[in-house]
Amino acid sequence: MTIPPQHESASPRDLVGIGIGPCNLSLAALAHPLAELDAVFYEQRPGFDWHPGLLIEGATIQVPFLADLVTLADPSSPWSFLHYLRTCERLFPFYFAERFHIQRAEYDAYCRWVAQSLPGLHFRHQVDSVRWNPERDVFEVDFAQLDAEGEVESLGRTHTRNIVLGVGTAPHVPDPLKPLVDAPGVPVIHAADYLDHRDSLLAAEHVTVVGSGQSGAEVFLDLLRHRPAGRERLHWIGRSEAFAPMEYSKLGLEHFTPDYTRYFHGLTEPVRDRLVAAQWQLHKGIDAGTLAAIHDELYRRTVHGSWPDAVLTPGVRVRTAGRIATTKVELHLEHLQQGSRSRLTTDAVVLATGYRERPLDRILAGLDPYMRRDSSERPRIDAEFRLVLDPSVIGSVYVQNAELHTHGVGAPDLGLAAWRSATILNSLTAKETYPLPVRTAFTSFGLQDALSPVPQVPRAALRLTPLADGQ
Repeated sequence: MTIPPQHESASPRDLVGIGIGPCNLSLAALAHPLAELDAVFYEQRPGFDWHPGLLIEGATIQVPFLADLVTLADPSSPWSFLHYLRTCERLFPFYFAERFHIQRAEYDAYCRWVAQSLPGLHFRHQVDSVRWNPERDVFEVDFAQLDAEGEVESLGRTHTRNIVLGVGTAPHVPDPLKPLVDAPGVPVIHAADYLDHRDSLLAAEHVTVVGSGQSGAEVFLDLLRHRPAGRERLHWIGRSEAFAPMEYSKLGLEHFTPDYTRYFHGLTEPVRDRLVAAQWQLHKGIDAGTLAAIHDELYRRTVHGSWPDAVLTPGVRVRTAGRIATTKVELHLEHLQQGSRSRLTTDAVVLATGYRERPLDRILAGLDPYMRRDSSERPRIDAEFRLVLDPSVIGSVYVQNAELHTHGVGAPDLGLAAWRSATILNSLTAKETYPLPVRTAFTSFGLQDALSPVPQVPRAALRLTPLADGQ
Protein backbone atom coordinates (compact mmCIF):
# COMPACT_ATOMS: atom_id res chain seq x y z
CA MET A 1 0.00 0.00 0.00
CA THR A 2 1.33 3.41 -0.98
CA ILE A 3 0.59 6.25 1.42
CA PRO A 4 0.63 9.68 -0.24
CA PRO A 5 2.62 12.33 1.60
CA GLN A 6 0.78 15.02 3.53
CA HIS A 7 2.36 18.40 2.88
CA GLU A 8 2.49 21.09 5.52
CA SER A 9 2.12 24.80 4.92
CA ALA A 10 4.28 26.15 2.11
CA SER A 11 5.81 28.65 4.54
CA PRO A 12 9.12 27.14 5.71
CA ARG A 13 9.92 26.75 9.37
CA ASP A 14 13.00 28.32 10.92
CA LEU A 15 14.22 25.06 12.46
CA VAL A 16 13.42 21.35 12.37
CA GLY A 17 15.02 19.19 15.02
CA ILE A 18 15.54 15.49 14.32
CA GLY A 19 15.66 13.39 17.49
CA ILE A 20 14.50 14.28 21.00
CA GLY A 21 17.15 13.21 23.45
CA PRO A 22 18.66 15.43 26.16
CA CYS A 23 20.58 17.52 23.60
CA ASN A 24 17.65 18.51 21.39
CA LEU A 25 15.38 18.71 24.43
CA SER A 26 17.79 21.31 25.80
CA LEU A 27 17.62 23.21 22.52
CA ALA A 28 13.82 23.05 22.48
CA ALA A 29 13.64 24.34 26.06
CA LEU A 30 15.93 27.29 25.34
CA ALA A 31 14.14 28.00 22.04
CA HIS A 32 10.71 28.01 23.69
CA PRO A 33 10.71 31.67 24.87
CA LEU A 34 11.92 32.92 21.46
CA ALA A 35 8.62 33.91 19.88
CA GLU A 36 10.28 34.84 16.59
CA LEU A 37 11.61 31.29 16.10
CA ASP A 38 9.30 28.72 14.47
CA ALA A 39 10.77 25.39 15.56
CA VAL A 40 9.51 21.81 15.60
CA PHE A 41 11.17 18.58 16.76
CA TYR A 42 10.54 15.01 15.56
CA GLU A 43 11.27 11.73 17.37
CA GLN A 44 10.37 8.21 16.26
CA ARG A 45 9.97 6.83 19.80
CA PRO A 46 6.53 7.10 21.47
CA GLY A 47 7.89 9.33 24.24
CA PHE A 48 11.04 10.54 25.92
CA ASP A 49 13.23 7.97 27.63
CA TRP A 50 16.86 8.12 28.65
CA HIS A 51 18.74 4.81 28.96
CA PRO A 52 15.75 3.07 30.60
CA GLY A 53 17.65 -0.22 30.92
CA LEU A 54 20.24 1.42 33.16
CA LEU A 55 18.02 3.30 35.60
CA ILE A 56 19.42 1.10 38.36
CA GLU A 57 18.35 2.07 41.86
CA GLY A 58 20.95 4.37 43.41
CA ALA A 59 22.88 5.02 40.17
CA THR A 60 23.65 8.72 39.76
CA ILE A 61 24.51 10.85 36.75
CA GLN A 62 28.16 11.85 36.62
CA VAL A 63 27.63 15.60 36.40
CA PRO A 64 26.18 18.00 39.01
CA PHE A 65 22.45 18.79 38.91
CA LEU A 66 23.32 22.24 37.52
CA ALA A 67 24.11 20.42 34.25
CA ASP A 68 20.42 20.23 33.48
CA LEU A 69 18.89 21.23 30.15
CA VAL A 70 19.11 25.00 30.59
CA THR A 71 20.76 26.34 33.75
CA LEU A 72 24.33 26.86 32.48
CA ALA A 73 22.92 29.05 29.70
CA ASP A 74 19.89 30.56 31.44
CA PRO A 75 19.55 30.01 35.22
CA SER A 76 16.20 31.85 35.16
CA SER A 77 14.60 29.43 32.70
CA PRO A 78 11.31 27.79 33.77
CA TRP A 79 12.70 24.48 32.47
CA SER A 80 15.48 24.16 35.06
CA PHE A 81 15.81 21.17 37.37
CA LEU A 82 15.21 23.36 40.41
CA HIS A 83 11.98 24.70 38.91
CA TYR A 84 10.95 21.11 38.21
CA LEU A 85 11.48 20.29 41.89
CA ARG A 86 9.47 23.34 42.91
CA THR A 87 6.63 22.31 40.60
CA CYS A 88 6.64 18.82 42.15
CA GLU A 89 6.81 20.32 45.68
CA ARG A 90 10.12 18.54 46.27
CA LEU A 91 12.40 21.55 46.56
CA PHE A 92 12.77 21.41 50.34
CA PRO A 93 13.40 17.63 50.46
CA PHE A 94 16.10 18.11 47.81
CA TYR A 95 17.58 20.96 49.80
CA PHE A 96 17.91 18.80 52.91
CA ALA A 97 19.15 15.78 50.95
CA GLU A 98 22.26 17.85 50.08
CA ARG A 99 22.84 16.01 46.81
CA PHE A 100 25.06 17.51 44.14
CA HIS A 101 24.76 14.48 41.86
CA ILE A 102 21.18 13.32 41.38
CA GLN A 103 19.99 9.81 40.63
CA ARG A 104 19.79 8.79 37.01
CA ALA A 105 16.10 7.93 37.37
CA GLU A 106 15.44 11.44 38.72
CA TYR A 107 17.19 13.04 35.75
CA ASP A 108 15.05 10.91 33.44
CA ALA A 109 11.88 11.99 35.30
CA TYR A 110 12.92 15.66 35.01
CA CYS A 111 13.49 15.35 31.25
CA ARG A 112 10.13 13.60 30.85
CA TRP A 113 8.46 16.52 32.64
CA VAL A 114 10.05 18.97 30.22
CA ALA A 115 9.19 16.83 27.18
CA GLN A 116 5.56 16.48 28.24
CA SER A 117 5.21 20.21 28.89
CA LEU A 118 6.97 21.77 25.91
CA PRO A 119 5.01 22.48 22.72
CA GLY A 120 6.46 21.66 19.32
CA LEU A 121 7.68 18.15 20.20
CA HIS A 122 6.25 15.42 17.98
CA PHE A 123 6.86 11.82 19.02
CA ARG A 124 6.13 8.80 16.79
CA HIS A 125 7.52 10.80 13.86
CA GLN A 126 10.30 9.00 12.01
CA VAL A 127 12.40 11.21 9.73
CA ASP A 128 13.37 9.32 6.59
CA SER A 129 15.31 11.81 4.51
CA VAL A 130 16.56 15.37 4.22
CA ARG A 131 17.15 17.16 0.92
CA TRP A 132 18.17 20.65 -0.16
CA ASN A 133 15.77 22.33 -2.58
CA PRO A 134 17.92 24.86 -4.50
CA GLU A 135 14.89 26.39 -6.23
CA ARG A 136 13.26 27.45 -2.95
CA ASP A 137 16.45 27.65 -0.83
CA VAL A 138 14.97 25.40 1.85
CA PHE A 139 15.48 21.91 3.22
CA GLU A 140 12.80 19.30 2.61
CA VAL A 141 12.28 16.88 5.49
CA ASP A 142 10.28 13.72 4.79
CA PHE A 143 8.87 11.83 7.78
CA ALA A 144 6.50 9.00 8.60
CA GLN A 145 3.98 9.27 11.40
CA LEU A 146 3.81 5.98 13.32
CA ASP A 147 0.89 4.38 15.11
CA ALA A 148 0.96 2.78 18.56
CA GLU A 149 2.43 -0.43 17.10
CA GLY A 150 5.21 1.44 15.29
CA GLU A 151 3.65 0.98 11.86
CA VAL A 152 3.48 3.80 9.32
CA GLU A 153 0.19 5.65 9.68
CA SER A 154 0.83 8.56 7.32
CA LEU A 155 3.63 10.31 5.48
CA GLY A 156 4.52 13.97 5.76
CA ARG A 157 6.89 16.59 4.47
CA THR A 158 7.94 19.87 6.01
CA HIS A 159 10.19 22.65 4.75
CA THR A 160 12.70 24.45 6.88
CA ARG A 161 15.51 26.94 6.63
CA ASN A 162 17.65 25.09 9.18
CA ILE A 163 17.99 21.64 10.73
CA VAL A 164 19.50 20.34 13.94
CA LEU A 165 20.42 16.66 14.25
CA GLY A 166 20.26 15.14 17.73
CA VAL A 167 19.84 11.45 16.94
CA GLY A 168 22.14 10.35 19.76
CA THR A 169 24.00 7.09 20.08
CA ALA A 170 23.18 3.39 19.74
CA PRO A 171 24.38 0.40 21.81
CA HIS A 172 27.60 -1.07 20.42
CA VAL A 173 28.16 -4.83 20.21
CA PRO A 174 31.67 -5.99 19.24
CA ASP A 175 31.84 -8.14 16.11
CA PRO A 176 32.86 -11.38 17.90
CA LEU A 177 29.68 -11.21 20.00
CA LYS A 178 27.11 -10.14 17.42
CA PRO A 179 26.08 -13.72 16.49
CA LEU A 180 25.35 -14.46 20.16
CA VAL A 181 23.02 -11.51 20.65
CA ASP A 182 20.71 -12.49 17.81
CA ALA A 183 20.54 -16.20 18.69
CA PRO A 184 17.89 -17.61 21.06
CA GLY A 185 18.59 -19.44 24.28
CA VAL A 186 21.34 -18.17 26.58
CA PRO A 187 20.79 -14.52 27.53
CA VAL A 188 23.44 -12.33 25.88
CA ILE A 189 22.23 -8.76 26.22
CA HIS A 190 23.62 -5.26 25.98
CA ALA A 191 23.74 -3.28 29.23
CA ALA A 192 21.25 -0.85 27.63
CA ASP A 193 18.62 -3.58 28.17
CA TYR A 194 19.86 -4.71 31.57
CA LEU A 195 16.78 -3.99 33.69
CA ASP A 196 14.48 -5.75 31.21
CA HIS A 197 16.51 -8.96 31.67
CA ARG A 198 17.60 -8.55 35.27
CA ASP A 199 15.46 -11.36 36.69
CA SER A 200 16.75 -13.93 34.20
CA LEU A 201 20.32 -12.78 34.83
CA LEU A 202 19.94 -13.16 38.59
CA ALA A 203 18.53 -16.64 38.04
CA ALA A 204 21.47 -17.72 35.84
CA GLU A 205 24.06 -19.92 37.52
CA HIS A 206 27.06 -17.94 36.23
CA VAL A 207 27.08 -14.42 34.75
CA THR A 208 29.86 -12.62 32.87
CA VAL A 209 29.98 -8.85 32.49
CA VAL A 210 32.08 -7.60 29.56
CA GLY A 211 33.20 -3.98 29.70
CA SER A 212 35.27 -1.97 32.16
CA GLY A 213 33.46 1.37 32.06
CA GLN A 214 30.75 2.91 34.23
CA SER A 215 27.91 0.75 32.88
CA GLY A 216 29.90 -2.44 33.44
CA ALA A 217 30.71 -1.39 36.99
CA GLU A 218 27.07 -0.54 37.80
CA VAL A 219 25.76 -3.81 36.37
CA PHE A 220 28.43 -5.85 38.19
CA LEU A 221 27.65 -4.07 41.48
CA ASP A 222 23.91 -4.59 41.12
CA LEU A 223 24.35 -8.31 40.36
CA LEU A 224 26.81 -8.67 43.22
CA ARG A 225 24.43 -7.09 45.73
CA HIS A 226 21.61 -9.44 44.77
CA ARG A 227 23.42 -12.78 44.65
CA PRO A 228 24.00 -14.93 47.76
CA ALA A 229 27.33 -14.73 49.60
CA GLY A 230 29.70 -17.50 48.59
CA ARG A 231 27.64 -18.28 45.48
CA GLU A 232 28.09 -15.07 43.52
CA ARG A 233 29.39 -16.86 40.39
CA LEU A 234 30.31 -13.56 38.69
CA HIS A 235 33.04 -12.72 36.18
CA TRP A 236 33.89 -9.13 35.19
CA ILE A 237 36.32 -8.56 32.32
CA GLY A 238 37.29 -5.55 30.21
CA ARG A 239 39.85 -4.46 27.63
CA SER A 240 41.29 -1.51 29.56
CA GLU A 241 44.41 -2.20 31.60
CA ALA A 242 42.66 -1.44 34.88
CA PHE A 243 39.25 -0.82 36.37
CA ALA A 244 40.30 2.79 36.32
CA PRO A 245 38.61 5.74 38.02
CA MET A 246 37.31 8.56 35.90
CA GLU A 247 39.43 11.70 35.90
CA TYR A 248 37.46 13.87 38.26
CA SER A 249 39.92 16.42 39.56
CA LYS A 250 38.74 20.00 39.33
CA LEU A 251 41.36 21.01 36.77
CA GLY A 252 40.82 17.76 34.90
CA LEU A 253 37.14 18.62 34.59
CA GLU A 254 38.10 21.78 32.72
CA HIS A 255 38.33 19.57 29.63
CA PHE A 256 34.53 19.81 29.67
CA THR A 257 34.43 23.59 29.35
CA PRO A 258 33.71 25.76 26.30
CA ASP A 259 37.33 26.94 26.54
CA TYR A 260 38.68 23.45 25.90
CA THR A 261 36.06 22.76 23.21
CA ARG A 262 37.20 25.84 21.29
CA TYR A 263 40.86 24.92 21.77
CA PHE A 264 40.28 21.34 20.57
CA HIS A 265 38.37 22.51 17.50
CA GLY A 266 41.36 24.62 16.48
CA LEU A 267 43.78 21.68 16.45
CA THR A 268 44.72 19.74 13.34
CA GLU A 269 42.80 16.61 12.46
CA PRO A 270 45.63 14.14 13.29
CA VAL A 271 46.17 15.75 16.71
CA ARG A 272 42.46 15.68 17.48
CA ASP A 273 42.23 11.98 16.59
CA ARG A 274 45.19 11.16 18.80
CA LEU A 275 43.75 13.10 21.73
CA VAL A 276 40.30 11.48 21.55
CA ALA A 277 41.89 8.04 21.84
CA ALA A 278 44.27 9.10 24.64
CA GLN A 279 41.66 10.86 26.77
CA TRP A 280 39.45 7.82 27.42
CA GLN A 281 39.77 8.19 31.19
CA LEU A 282 38.10 11.61 31.03
CA HIS A 283 34.80 10.06 29.96
CA LYS A 284 35.13 6.27 29.91
CA GLY A 285 36.51 5.62 33.38
CA ILE A 286 34.47 4.57 36.41
CA ASP A 287 33.12 6.87 39.08
CA ALA A 288 35.28 6.54 42.18
CA GLY A 289 32.19 6.10 44.36
CA THR A 290 31.06 3.13 42.28
CA LEU A 291 34.51 1.52 42.58
CA ALA A 292 34.44 2.09 46.34
CA ALA A 293 30.96 0.53 46.58
CA ILE A 294 32.15 -2.56 44.68
CA HIS A 295 35.16 -2.95 46.96
CA ASP A 296 33.00 -2.43 50.06
CA GLU A 297 30.57 -5.12 48.93
CA LEU A 298 33.35 -7.57 48.14
CA TYR A 299 35.06 -6.83 51.45
CA ARG A 300 31.82 -7.28 53.40
CA ARG A 301 31.59 -10.80 52.03
CA THR A 302 35.00 -11.75 53.47
CA VAL A 303 33.98 -11.06 57.08
CA HIS A 304 33.38 -14.75 57.87
CA GLY A 305 36.67 -15.92 56.39
CA SER A 306 35.82 -16.83 52.82
CA TRP A 307 36.30 -14.88 49.60
CA PRO A 308 33.39 -14.11 47.28
CA ASP A 309 33.11 -16.24 44.15
CA ALA A 310 33.73 -13.25 41.89
CA VAL A 311 36.56 -12.78 39.37
CA LEU A 312 37.55 -9.29 38.21
CA THR A 313 40.11 -9.25 35.37
CA PRO A 314 41.03 -6.14 33.36
CA GLY A 315 43.21 -6.17 30.24
CA VAL A 316 41.18 -8.93 28.57
CA ARG A 317 39.58 -8.99 25.14
CA VAL A 318 37.05 -11.42 23.71
CA ARG A 319 38.53 -12.92 20.53
CA THR A 320 35.61 -15.13 19.54
CA ALA A 321 32.54 -16.62 21.17
CA GLY A 322 30.14 -19.45 20.57
CA ARG A 323 27.24 -21.33 22.13
CA ILE A 324 27.56 -24.73 23.77
CA ALA A 325 24.33 -26.57 23.02
CA THR A 326 21.52 -24.21 24.02
CA THR A 327 22.39 -23.55 27.63
CA LYS A 328 25.85 -21.99 27.81
CA VAL A 329 28.21 -19.57 26.09
CA GLU A 330 31.94 -20.06 25.62
CA LEU A 331 34.08 -16.93 25.44
CA HIS A 332 37.56 -17.21 23.94
CA LEU A 333 39.69 -14.70 25.83
CA GLU A 334 43.12 -13.14 25.37
CA HIS A 335 45.05 -11.32 28.08
CA LEU A 336 46.59 -8.32 26.34
CA GLN A 337 49.63 -7.97 28.61
CA GLN A 338 50.49 -11.63 29.09
CA GLY A 339 49.59 -12.69 25.58
CA SER A 340 47.92 -15.76 27.12
CA ARG A 341 44.62 -17.23 25.98
CA SER A 342 41.87 -19.14 27.76
CA ARG A 343 38.21 -20.10 27.55
CA LEU A 344 35.41 -19.07 29.85
CA THR A 345 32.12 -20.95 30.01
CA THR A 346 29.18 -18.94 31.32
CA ASP A 347 25.39 -19.03 31.51
CA ALA A 348 24.68 -15.39 30.70
CA VAL A 349 26.57 -12.37 29.34
CA VAL A 350 25.99 -8.65 29.83
CA LEU A 351 27.74 -6.52 27.22
CA ALA A 352 28.66 -3.20 28.80
CA THR A 353 30.49 -2.34 25.61
CA GLY A 354 29.38 1.24 25.24
CA TYR A 355 27.66 3.25 22.55
CA ARG A 356 28.54 4.63 19.14
CA GLU A 357 27.25 7.72 17.36
CA ARG A 358 24.35 6.80 15.11
CA PRO A 359 25.47 7.17 11.48
CA LEU A 360 24.00 10.16 9.72
CA ASP A 361 24.44 8.77 6.20
CA ARG A 362 20.88 7.43 5.85
CA ILE A 363 19.14 10.63 6.89
CA LEU A 364 21.61 12.91 5.09
CA ALA A 365 22.00 10.89 1.89
CA GLY A 366 20.21 13.65 -0.01
CA LEU A 367 22.78 16.19 1.19
CA ASP A 368 25.82 14.09 0.37
CA PRO A 369 26.75 16.09 -2.78
CA TYR A 370 26.88 19.24 -0.67
CA MET A 371 28.77 17.91 2.37
CA ARG A 372 32.45 18.55 3.00
CA ARG A 373 34.39 15.73 4.68
CA ASP A 374 37.76 15.27 6.37
CA SER A 375 40.47 12.80 5.37
CA SER A 376 38.61 10.00 7.17
CA GLU A 377 35.35 10.77 5.33
CA ARG A 378 33.73 12.19 8.45
CA PRO A 379 31.58 15.32 8.19
CA ARG A 380 33.44 18.56 8.78
CA ILE A 381 31.79 20.62 11.52
CA ASP A 382 32.52 24.27 12.22
CA ALA A 383 32.92 26.00 15.58
CA GLU A 384 29.18 26.73 15.80
CA PHE A 385 28.28 23.03 15.39
CA ARG A 386 27.24 23.36 11.73
CA LEU A 387 28.03 20.86 9.02
CA VAL A 388 30.36 22.45 6.49
CA LEU A 389 28.30 22.45 3.29
CA ASP A 390 28.74 23.78 -0.22
CA PRO A 391 28.37 27.60 -0.26
CA SER A 392 25.31 27.23 -2.51
CA VAL A 393 23.40 25.87 0.51
CA ILE A 394 22.38 28.96 2.45
CA GLY A 395 20.67 27.04 5.26
CA SER A 396 22.47 25.40 8.16
CA VAL A 397 22.53 21.83 9.48
CA TYR A 398 23.60 21.73 13.13
CA VAL A 399 24.66 18.57 14.95
CA GLN A 400 24.50 17.63 18.62
CA ASN A 401 26.53 14.79 20.15
CA ALA A 402 27.93 13.83 16.76
CA GLU A 403 31.02 16.04 16.86
CA LEU A 404 33.47 14.08 19.00
CA HIS A 405 36.04 14.11 16.19
CA THR A 406 35.89 17.91 15.85
CA HIS A 407 34.96 19.20 19.32
CA GLY A 408 36.47 16.62 21.69
CA VAL A 409 35.42 14.73 24.80
CA GLY A 410 32.80 17.29 25.78
CA ALA A 411 30.59 16.35 22.80
CA PRO A 412 28.48 13.77 24.70
CA ASP A 413 28.80 15.46 28.10
CA LEU A 414 25.54 16.68 29.63
CA GLY A 415 27.36 19.60 31.22
CA LEU A 416 27.91 21.25 27.83
CA ALA A 417 24.40 20.66 26.47
CA ALA A 418 22.94 24.03 27.50
CA TRP A 419 26.01 25.96 26.30
CA ARG A 420 25.97 24.18 22.93
CA SER A 421 22.21 24.78 22.55
CA ALA A 422 22.70 28.47 23.33
CA THR A 423 25.56 28.65 20.82
CA ILE A 424 23.30 27.16 18.15
CA LEU A 425 20.45 29.54 18.96
CA ASN A 426 22.79 32.54 18.89
CA SER A 427 23.94 31.42 15.46
CA LEU A 428 20.37 30.90 14.25
CA THR A 429 19.13 34.27 15.44
CA ALA A 430 22.33 36.06 14.38
CA LYS A 431 22.49 37.86 17.73
CA GLU A 432 23.50 37.22 21.33
CA THR A 433 20.15 35.77 22.33
CA TYR A 434 21.89 34.01 25.21
CA PRO A 435 24.98 35.86 26.48
CA LEU A 436 27.76 33.32 26.94
CA PRO A 437 30.90 33.65 29.08
CA VAL A 438 34.16 34.70 27.45
CA ARG A 439 36.23 32.49 29.73
CA THR A 440 35.23 29.29 31.55
CA ALA A 441 38.48 27.62 32.67
CA PHE A 442 41.52 28.53 34.73
CA THR A 443 43.64 26.35 32.43
CA SER A 444 45.12 27.95 29.31
CA PHE A 445 45.19 25.02 26.90
CA GLY A 446 47.38 26.68 24.28
CA LEU A 447 50.29 29.11 24.34
CA GLN A 448 48.29 31.73 22.49
CA ASP A 449 45.63 31.58 25.21
CA ALA A 450 48.28 31.75 27.92
CA LEU A 451 49.76 34.94 26.44
CA SER A 452 46.39 36.66 25.95
CA PRO A 453 45.21 39.15 28.57
CA VAL A 454 42.75 37.76 31.11
CA PRO A 455 39.24 39.10 30.38
CA GLN A 456 37.91 41.23 33.19
CA VAL A 457 34.26 41.70 34.13
CA PRO A 458 33.47 45.45 34.26
CA ARG A 459 32.54 46.48 37.77
CA ALA A 460 29.38 48.12 36.43
CA ALA A 461 28.24 44.76 35.06
CA LEU A 462 28.38 43.23 38.51
CA ARG A 463 25.65 45.58 39.79
CA LEU A 464 26.93 45.53 43.32
CA THR A 465 24.56 46.86 45.98
CA PRO A 466 26.25 48.56 48.96
CA LEU A 467 25.32 47.08 52.30
CA ALA A 468 23.54 49.34 54.73
CA ASP A 469 25.08 49.93 58.16
CA GLY A 470 24.79 46.90 60.34
CA GLN A 471 24.33 44.44 57.46
